Amino acid sequence: MKKERIYGKWICGALLLFGAYAPVCAQTGHLAGVRVIDDEVKKHGREVRVSFVLDVAGMHVKRQESVRLYPVVVAKEGDKSLELPSVVLDGKVRDKIHRRTKALTGSAVTDGAQTVQRRKNGKAQQVEYSTVIPYEPWLGAARLVLREQTTGCAECDKGTEETPVKNTFLQLFRPHYTVAFVPPLKEPVKMRDEVKVARLNFRQDSHKIDPAFQNNRRELDSVRHSIDIVKDNDDLTITGIYITGYASPEGRAAYNEKLSQRRAEAFAQYVQKATKVDKRLWNVAWQGEDWEGLRLELDKYPNLLKQKEVIAVVEACKGDLDACEQRFKDEFPPEVYQRLLNEVYPPLRRNEYRIEYKVRNFNLEEAREQIYANPRLLSVEEMYQVAASYGTDTPKYGEALLIAARTYPDNIPAIVNAARYELQQGHLQEAVKLLLPLEEKGDARVLNCLGVAYANDRQYEKARAVLRRAAATGDAEAKENLRNIEGVIADL
Repeated sequence: MKKERIYGKWICGALLLFGAYAPVCAQTGHLAGVRVIDDEVKKHGREVRVSFVLDVAGMHVKRQESVRLYPVVVAKEGDKSLELPSVVLDGKVRDKIHRRTKALTGSAVTDGAQTVQRRKNGKAQQVEYSTVIPYEPWLGAARLVLREQTTGCAECDKGTEETPVKNTFLQLFRPHYTVAFVPPLKEPVKMRDEVKVARLNFRQDSHKIDPAFQNNRRELDSVRHSIDIVKDNDDLTITGIYITGYASPEGRAAYNEKLSQRRAEAFAQYVQKATKVDKRLWNVAWQGEDWEGLRLELDKYPNLLKQKEVIAVVEACKGDLDACEQRFKDEFPPEVYQRLLNEVYPPLRRNEYRIEYKVRNFNLEEAREQIYANPRLLSVEEMYQVAASYGTDTPKYGEALLIAARTYPDNIPAIVNAARYELQQGHLQEAVKLLLPLEEKGDARVLNCLGVAYANDRQYEKARAVLRRAAATGDAEAKENLRNIEGVIADL
């Protein structure tokens, strides 16, 4: 036996010496005889625990061989990898050499391996493996392979092989976000209105309407046309016309209030006669001097001398309107007051009128036409009937939902369902744009949908913040989506 060992060493040494003329050692793969069983990879906080069993019953290791098996985690792109602690299986002779070297020198080439065992060929043998590594996000898309490195006599390298173990090394949390369809609100009676403004010119201190004076003819024709469009439409029924008269701050407040009343009443009488709309449907109100309108109008004149100071006077005016108007004369140069009289005041003298009307219900074929011709005449429910008639998997279905959202931007079901459709199409930014104007209303359905949009766009902190608000209302769907986003954030 001793002679055989000496003879074996001499041969291997000779092979090393004459390597130019023959292979160093024939490459031999052992992975075909290795099975990985009971593998488990789990994330615990910021650590990943890896465990499995190596069944090496089918593995044959020659006497002089040392087989190192080491698991390697390889990134999806292949640009990085992490080598885990190895397992060494020695042949009979190599096992003795490693033990002797360790005893004599205190170290051996097997140092650093998690487990070192002698392979007893032909016998059942298993190696239990367990290790813990720090969690990194790239591990979720990585794969696990088992590599083999075999050395022979004099530790000569006999080659490396690799076999896959797990195509997905670590199964990270898989979120499943949901946004439920929101049924549209019923609208038994469809009430609509049109709000318009008439700016007529009057002779000083007069409330008489003169169609021939300045641009009054054009203005009155516009008013009559606005009413006739509704009156002559068989689908519509006028239920009321509401007129409100306004005056500018020029002059005494009490006088201006009466003037706004007389002009509003004169306007209503004139237009009623011209349109023949039932007198009982006309409602007249007046507001006198329009200081709120004055404040808004001043923003249109950034070049007005001392604009900020004039605005401050308007905003401070809470009681005596005449005293406030007098301050324009007392505290500012004359040219400021002249610009107020000539440019800022005139648009404030007006009559606002609102035409209120009822819309009949439409059948499906009529609604299909109206949704493109005049969608405001349809309820959201009617629009959804049009959408459903095309089928949920058709472009026209989504088009109908989006028309409903554009037509009724304050209607929560219309907005949420349109945003939900955009999410299904992968249009994340479009969904967010639909929802943002309603965010401050605090409706759980809006917040839930917005949170899901942010989550799909990988804006996880925004998603969590919005979903927390929705979940705080008790909304079950938002609570579940919040649980999902928490799971995703934990894996970042």
